[in-house]
Amino acid sequence: MQLIPPLLTSPLNAVPLAVIERACRLMFKRIGTAHPGLFERLGEHRTKRFAFLPTDVPLSFVVEPAKESISVSRKTTDVIADAVTEAPLFMLLALMEGRCDADALFFSRDLSVTGDMEAMLAMRNALDASNIDLSKDLARLAGPFAPIAGRVIGEIRNRALRGEAASWN
Repeated sequence: MQLIPPLLTSPLNAVPLAVIERACRLMFKRIGTAHPGLFERLGEHRTKRFAFLPTDVPLSFVVEPAKESISVSRKTTDVIADAVTEAPLFMLLALMEGRCDADALFFSRDLSVTGDMEAMLAMRNALDASNIDLSKDLARLAGPFAPIAGRVIGEIRNRALRGEAASWN
């Protein structure tokens, strides 16, 4: 699994948080539109707050399924959530798409889960059942350039999952 080099993530500290959050909310809404039953599958855990903390990016993401919202904060801010997952960004995204075995990653300590384990298991099951494909779902945001965007996003994802160090050059 490819880690994002600090050289590429450090500029995120200079970008206004409102800009990053706006982009994340746009992508989050697109995924919600493409997979309308995603949060309904959480059942009683729909009201929980889920934090996703990429270990290689200076940002934290908190998803509130009941509000169908995502918030972004700097890692210097304490995150309030019922369940927290920590892993490299591409691993978190691969888990969202169901491309990785969450149990194997957890037991190998490549993935850390704290808090309400039952809620996080419900989230994992909901994501697995949704068949999310980020390259297709997010490419639609590019309008007429969707086919090109889909290929680029898919290639970045595939290289990151293979761990090709040369992919960042």
